[in-house]
Amino acid sequence: MSADRLSQLESFYEDDPEDPFTRFALAQEHLKNDDVDEALSFFEELVETDPDYVGTYYHLGKLYERLGRTEEAITTYEQGIEVAREQKDQKNLSELQDAKLKAEGVGFE
Repeated sequence: MSADRLSQLESFYEDDPEDPFTRFALAQEHLKNDDVDEALSFFEELVETDPDYVGTYYHLGKLYERLGRTEEAITTYEQGIEVAREQKDQKNLSELQDAKLKAEGVGFE
């Protein structure tokens, strides 16, 4: 059950509030539970405190898009693209570039 998973993640978070993976997982879980504000808070905090945690940028950008905040989504994707390039992370780089193009209305659908 999702509530059990959320409780478990919150327990991990209490034990180590600095762990980026736990905070990322909490953001994802809040999103699944449609608690958008809480998810947004965790994702935004992660980008601030752990800018090298490249996976955050894609999910934060998608959430901004969902909220109709397209410009913020594009900026977030651009930041993530820079991080992915620095880390030579081709998979995330490709996903972020694709998401940015779609957000800009240049999608290939």
